[in-house]
Amino acid sequence: MIFDKNSDDYVYYRARYNIKKYRKLAGITQQALADASGFTHQFIRNLESLKMTVRPRLDSLDRIAKALNIDIKQLFDEIEE
Repeated sequence: MIFDKNSDDYVYYRARYNIKKYRKLAGITQQALADASGFTHQFIRNLESLKMTVRPRLDSLDRIAKALNIDIKQLFDEIEE
């Protein structure tokens, strides 16, 4: 997907991309992340699907970051290309 890097869509894309990145670095499954964060597996799967335009709330991102043992700011890291 191509986004204007100044758009809200790109910010949310980065967060969704980084959720998957940090989940894989932690070596946990989508289901384990769902269980740890209190969300459904479907919700986590939809977030990680970079084809979808999902805009999670900040409190949801915070719960996910805590479950991944990272600072919420890390979800907004630039994507390395």
